[in-house]
Amino acid sequence: MDIADASDPRTGRLMQIGEVAERVQLSHRTVRHYDDEGLLTPTRSAGNFRLYTEADVQRLLLIRQMKPLGFSLDDMRHLIAVLDQLATAPGDEQRTQELRTFIATAQERRDKLAQQVRTADAWLEDLRSQL
Repeated sequence: MDIADASDPRTGRLMQIGEVAERVQLSHRTVRHYDDEGLLTPTRSAGNFRLYTEADVQRLLLIRQMKPLGFSLDDMRHLIAVLDQLATAPGDEQRTQELRTFIATAQERRDKLAQQVRTADAWLEDLRSQL
């Protein structure tokens, strides 16, 4: 595929790393890191440039959402595999249960973060009361 054709995600064309990084608000280095870790599988142009699909962008957005909740790279790989398998076999009960487990874990972690925010808010209020 010609690099000139690799720019518009709305048409299913491939995108270069710069466009992808900008869209997901990650550095080029971070995108390459996730690629090197096997979380993405970009294609390569004739000039050996990495080219990404809209599905890769969606994966990066998922990864970006998992990161603040403390999910490991292995967790990310596992969830991506589960989601990919459910996309091709929607009735797979084992994968559905694995997804439910991820959802429960994410909810627990989110609740802990919310409690930390409440604690931080109370502390800030205490500090402000000293003014």
